[in-house]
Amino acid sequence: MTRRKKHLLIGLICVFVLLPALGFSALWGMNAYVESIGARDMVEISEVGQADAVVILGAAVYNGKPSGTLARRLDKGLEVYQSGAVPKIIVSGDNGTRHYNEVDAMRNYLMERGVPAEDIFMDHAGFNTYDSMVRAKEVFQVNRAVVVTQRQHLLRSLYIARRVGLSACGVDAGGYNEIEMRQQFWREALARVKAVLQCEITKPQPKYLGDPIPVSGSGLATEG
Repeated sequence: MTRRKKHLLIGLICVFVLLPALGFSALWGMNAYVESIGARDMVEISEVGQADAVVILGAAVYNGKPSGTLARRLDKGLEVYQSGAVPKIIVSGDNGTRHYNEVDAMRNYLMERGVPAEDIFMDHAGFNTYDSMVRAKEVFQVNRAVVVTQRQHLLRSLYIARRVGLSACGVDAGGYNEIEMRQQFWREALARVKAVLQCEITKPQPKYLGDPIPVSGSGLATEG
């Protein structure tokens, strides 16, 4: 084998072996970084303390009804609200079209369980976790939030909250089932990389901000 061919072979090894290894290391490192920061603010309901609002993050709805994942988030958020430490609830989800509306389904679920409409603020533009955290701070004027979602998502949510200047703690809504865990693993791993890029480098504005709707007022202001 000639010297030139040897150099070419070494180059190919670098491309096909070392670069993927470096990429995996970067993926693992960013995931570990997000998890280590998010874990600092996870608490039990008894440890929540006083806060302005529970922020329940959206998930899929089917025929206007919350999926199992979303129902677990709503049930846990309701527990936090009923504990008496937090007077208001923000339901933050995707209402990008008139044919798909997570926040109405979330609000209806809570009202059916006795939460007054004026205590529920609807964030119709919570298209992703980053937007939900920024909008809680900027639009709803939340000083301290209790974030509710499943643990893996919660770690990322709390990392983002800390990085955008929102004081928050988080309560785990309960684990995904086995199928959901498989579906969420890689999605969450990549979402954490995106979160690091957003929070540390690009720092984008949410898709929509709009006028402030302070959570200290009435949730009826978010209807429609």
